[in-house]
Amino acid sequence: MKKLIVALIASAAAISAAQAQDTPRAYVGVGVASADHENSIPGAAGVDADGYKASGKIFAGYDFNRTWGVEAGYTDFRDSSVNYRIGNVPGNGETKGHAVYLAGKASMPINDQFTAYAKLGVTRTKNELETVNASLNRSDSKTEAYGALGVQYAINQNVSLVAEYERYGKTKDFGAKPNVWTIGAKYTF
Repeated sequence: MKKLIVALIASAAAISAAQAQDTPRAYVGVGVASADHENSIPGAAGVDADGYKASGKIFAGYDFNRTWGVEAGYTDFRDSSVNYRIGNVPGNGETKGHAVYLAGKASMPINDQFTAYAKLGVTRTKNELETVNASLNRSDSKTEAYGALGVQYAINQNVSLVAEYERYGKTKDFGAKPNVWTIGAKYTF
């Protein structure tokens, strides 16, 4: 029993020493997200949407050490035009959408400047479709899984560039699709 207690104390001391080398740090960032706005409208044919559009993203996080952290963010998927036909009658409308997420983050330094990371968490998405035909209008809010894979390039100790692929839940019928490519910059305090 004494050997077990000594082993636990030694392990805790080693883990504490290893974590002491990694100073916890908070960060904030901004990015440009590109999501596909290809749409489908139930009962409509010939649906034509804007396709890929750039939109804004803000995020903040806290790195407990070089490996583990947590991040939260907001992505605005912008308004997107949509044209459709029901029979021979043309119509048009607009989609709107945004998402918020909270995720755990695992990082793996590649060298002094590059770091690869993965995020896994939860997202709340909202998509709206407004058309001239009010019977086609829809609004959809969902809480789903969120995931991302990315790389970070440290310009200096405080400023980094990031590039990532993000997945905001399952495929949507209208509005921005869940597959998003993002580039951005972050400032670490």
